[in-house]
Amino acid sequence: MTYKQLLHSQSLMITASSIVFPFYLLLLRNLGDSYSQFGLAYGIFALTAALSHPLIGSWSDRAGEKRLLLLYTFGMAVVMIIIPVLTTITQVYIVQIIMGLLGALQKTAEKIALSRQTDRAHRGKQVGHYHLWTSIWAALAVIATGYIIDFLTIGSLFYITSFMYVGAGVLIWQKPKTVELERHHSL
Repeated sequence: MTYKQLLHSQSLMITASSIVFPFYLLLLRNLGDSYSQFGLAYGIFALTAALSHPLIGSWSDRAGEKRLLLLYTFGMAVVMIIIPVLTTITQVYIVQIIMGLLGALQKTAEKIALSRQTDRAHRGKQVGHYHLWTSIWAALAVIATGYIIDFLTIGSLFYITSFMYVGAGVLIWQKPKTVELERHHSL
């Protein structure tokens, strides 16, 4: 995977999550009976991610960050298809556990891949550029979604983001275009 593939795939992933995040919050609130259930759902997500980071970090040394990012993208694509049909808070809690695990995969793999795809002499500049573009795409996604939601259903947003996650996985899956890049940047 090259720096450019990482940047494009992560930008697409962050755009997808930015599109659905506000509406996922509404879904959680509508399924729960109280704000405590809403808080518990997010707490489950955060705790699952936190507790799984050490295991995922060890696993990443064997599996490689490319595989972890692929697992994340395709896992999130499936989760996005499931979310619109959730009907109980218990189902939300289960999805939060899955999303916590997947989020930990992404966070760990992204950092490893970014460290491998930047050169030591220009690392700060490249990381800054990376975060500039992933953040711009996230902001544009939230703004655009605010305008297009009047024409779509909330469920359709989750299905659209599922396709976006698959697209990000395809970007990661592609082999680098040159032999030298493949040799230096293979994961």
